[in-house]
Amino acid sequence: MPYFETSDEWYEQSSLLIKARPTSARVTSKYTVLKPTPSKIKKREKYLVKHPNTASASDSTAVPPTLANSEAPTATFLLKTYDPVSGTCLQYETNKAAEVGRLIGNLSRLGRHMAALPEIKEDQSAAAAGEDIATPSLEGQIKLEDTSEQKPSGGGGGKKKKKGKK
Repeated sequence: MPYFETSDEWYEQSSLLIKARPTSARVTSKYTVLKPTPSKIKKREKYLVKHPNTASASDSTAVPPTLANSEAPTATFLLKTYDPVSGTCLQYETNKAAEVGRLIGNLSRLGRHMAALPEIKEDQSAAAAGEDIATPSLEGQIKLEDTSEQKPSGGGGGKKKKKGKK
């Protein structure tokens, strides 16, 4: 059961597995939030006191973290592609919040293979090259009205937006 280092590796291998066996392979995801137990917090504090060089380089003092800092929950996101026919299981686990949204977006593309739908190719080369995208003109469809016959509008007719508290 291989664990992949990057999400790109997992995605490539998973898409190959799903293309090979779209009816039997399945993708599962699991999101876990773990709050450390008090015994693990004490062990971590003792370890940081004994090994001050493992603290971050920006932290020049060797003071153990407070209880509030070490109580921060750890969240993990596990993706697993499994095929029971061949016995193949591909896993990728991350604790980066920004990557979770991107991975969930990729799951829809993997699901298209399982549903026997064609792949959608995203053409980002036109947008990256700065080419103008042609938009249809509405001049022939909309009759322009003469603006001199319209009555003048008074200012300040709408509600004001409320500003957020800082």
